[in-house]
Amino acid sequence: MNRVVHFEIHAENPANAIQFYQKVFGWKFQSWGGSVEYWMIETGEPEIPGINGGLVKRRGTIDGEAVIAYICTIEVESVDKTAKAVEENGGRIVVPKMAIPGVGWLIYCKDNQGNIFGLMHNDPKAA
Repeated sequence: MNRVVHFEIHAENPANAIQFYQKVFGWKFQSWGGSVEYWMIETGEPEIPGINGGLVKRRGTIDGEAVIAYICTIEVESVDKTAKAVEENGGRIVVPKMAIPGVGWLIYCKDNQGNIFGLMHNDPKAA
């Protein structure tokens, strides 16, 4: 099988996006130092399953049409607490909390740059 090994966030204002993801998820950012404005994202400790990613300055603008992208979902301790942090840091909820029966709870959000992502917390009792 093929697995996702890296994700990438595009941002019109990289500094604001970095601040958003640091405050909401505690992610660490480090400039790549190459010829393109690019930051490497560390999302957690190496011994915990997951992937790291990158943030790049968006080329062009969002045209208001539907987002065409893969949606990355982030495992959190509480979708409710994290959704509150999303809104407090300039993001918004775009699909409200829903149960994935036997798996957990899911919310879709947009960051402060218009990128959509999911929040999930495990709860086998979700129905």
